[in-house]
Amino acid sequence: MYHVSSSPHVKAKMTTQSIMRDVIIALLPTSIFGIYNYNHLFGIKYGIHSAILILITVITCVASEYIYEKITDMEVTIFDYSAVVTGMILALNLPATFPYWKAALGSAFAIIIVKQLFGGLGQNFMNPALGARCFLVLSFAGDMTAFYPTDVTRIDAATSATPLTALKNVGESSASLLDMFLGNHAGTIGETSIAALLLGALYLVIKKVIDLRIPLTYLAVFSVCIMLFSGNQDIQFLLTHLCGGGLIFGAFFMATDYTTSPITKRGRYIFGICLGVLTAVFRVFGNTAEGVSYAIIFCNLLVPLIEKWSVPRAFGVVKRKGGR
Repeated sequence: MYHVSSSPHVKAKMTTQSIMRDVIIALLPTSIFGIYNYNHLFGIKYGIHSAILILITVITCVASEYIYEKITDMEVTIFDYSAVVTGMILALNLPATFPYWKAALGSAFAIIIVKQLFGGLGQNFMNPALGARCFLVLSFAGDMTAFYPTDVTRIDAATSATPLTALKNVGESSASLLDMFLGNHAGTIGETSIAALLLGALYLVIKKVIDLRIPLTYLAVFSVCIMLFSGNQDIQFLLTHLCGGGLIFGAFFMATDYTTSPITKRGRYIFGICLGVLTAVFRVFGNTAEGVSYAIIFCNLLVPLIEKWSVPRAFGVVKRKGGR
């Protein structure tokens, strides 16, 4: 007798484990650079702090998933590496000065509250790392914006803001475009170097882990909207917004999350359009200079509706003529 399982019946070489492993590899360039960058800017103390912060979030995420699944008598899934990816993305969204215990709290929140309570991998309605980041912003706003160490006296008021914050508050970036592209400025551990992020994104594209529909649509729509909403069509202004904050990080590594993004091709374009519009709205009209995390989380909630609207027509189905 043949045992027929439920669809889909198409087999692929890619597995959850292989996909997550590729994402981990793609995150290594920006992780390594983030550690080096804080070491270069503020000394070995903060370079080591960055490395330990990444280890703490990864270990806490894996441990939280293991303990929860053991307590609830669920299948242990820590070897699919999804918890490792969540820990890395969360750490890369934190400043290197962030306290260890608060990072561990955020990691546990990401796995237990955002992921496991909704059924585990594939069932969560928002990106766990971004959900935890927003939780930490609401709970520890001061620590989440402390990009510069208070014990470094050589940092003056003119350079104490990130490039994007300076652009919003004083109308001029605190770093050159070259420094922003290479990463020679402070920010969260993983967002500073656009070059390192694009290198990781290129790896994911080559390995066919991500689809470029979402990130390219996101960046294109954002570029148009940020110039329209701000009334500033200067190319340097646009490039500063593209290179500043977590836009590139979010577009390629968080908006493309399989579970929380549309699976339909048309839905991915709609998703990217929504992301671009919302991010521009948050940056221009909001109190924060960022907005990427909130835009992605809000659009995560829209995914069921987007997929409902963008379901492709079944093969052989045609529209009735004359209303029949």
